[in-house]
Amino acid sequence: MSNQPDYGLLLDAEVQAYIAKGAEFYPPNAVDLTVAEQREVYDNMCAAFHGGRPEGVKTWDEPHGDVACRRYEAGPAEVTLIYYHGGGFVVGGLHSHDDVCAELCARAGVRVISVDYGLAPETVFPGCYNDAAAAFEGIEAAFGGTILMAGDSAGGNLAAAVTHHARDRIAGQILIYPGLGGDPTKGSYVAHANAPELTTRDMLFYQTIRTGGAKSPVGDARYAPLHDDDFRGLPNTVIVTAQCDPLSSDGESYRNAVSAAGGKAVWFNEAGLVHGCLRARNMSTRGAAFFKRVSDAVAALAKGQWPY
Repeated sequence: MSNQPDYGLLLDAEVQAYIAKGAEFYPPNAVDLTVAEQREVYDNMCAAFHGGRPEGVKTWDEPHGDVACRRYEAGPAEVTLIYYHGGGFVVGGLHSHDDVCAELCARAGVRVISVDYGLAPETVFPGCYNDAAAAFEGIEAAFGGTILMAGDSAGGNLAAAVTHHARDRIAGQILIYPGLGGDPTKGSYVAHANAPELTTRDMLFYQTIRTGGAKSPVGDARYAPLHDDDFRGLPNTVIVTAQCDPLSSDGESYRNAVSAAGGKAVWFNEAGLVHGCLRARNMSTRGAAFFKRVSDAVAALAKGQWPY
């Protein structure tokens, strides 16, 4: 599109270097690869960016609700953060966000449990949601106490979808550049249709794979939380998005929906960043600030605080 932003001006040198490093492993046209090839290049990229686990974080691989999960602890924790990884419902797993979950555990002082939900095309909707919900039920039964939900991108969709289902049992949610089913003809979907790291075309591919080629459901909050007809009673919600991302408008729309229903919600749209920028935290000042925004939100909601 001729009216697309000049990303050379919007993105600083550090963010551009991050994008270039990622492209060495995961090419911009990755959706044209087979799913097996996409998973291979994505896994290679995740390994290249893995920042290690902070000292003192212990992990266990264990199922919850018959879904494979990984638990992170850095000492006694009263609060459990359930984390759903991104990857378009097609790529990723416990390995892809291992360092992110370990760092959130250490920074926020919470137990983190990462959920390895089934991926498309092997698992089509509503299978991924069913896995996400089953894991939540199993984790709640195992640990009780205060539960927070979090996820990035596709994982943000799942975190919000399960929260809508179990809203009275969840204390807060932190959604990181989530895809929530907003209007694809408006806002960032148009303004940033060809953004680095995620394009509107990429999203169409992921939606097609997620449904097994079937038409996307309408009015189903399990598929698109923004399609829910009742936003009352949702827990305190923090949404952190990246400016140069087709999905950023979903954060604004979701904040508005929760607020209009009487809930507490805040939306941060971080300037000069792109989809997937959790991985930029160790090589970009802006990426580090983005991650701090997320971890501070986890810490605040874990304490029952609302500093917004």
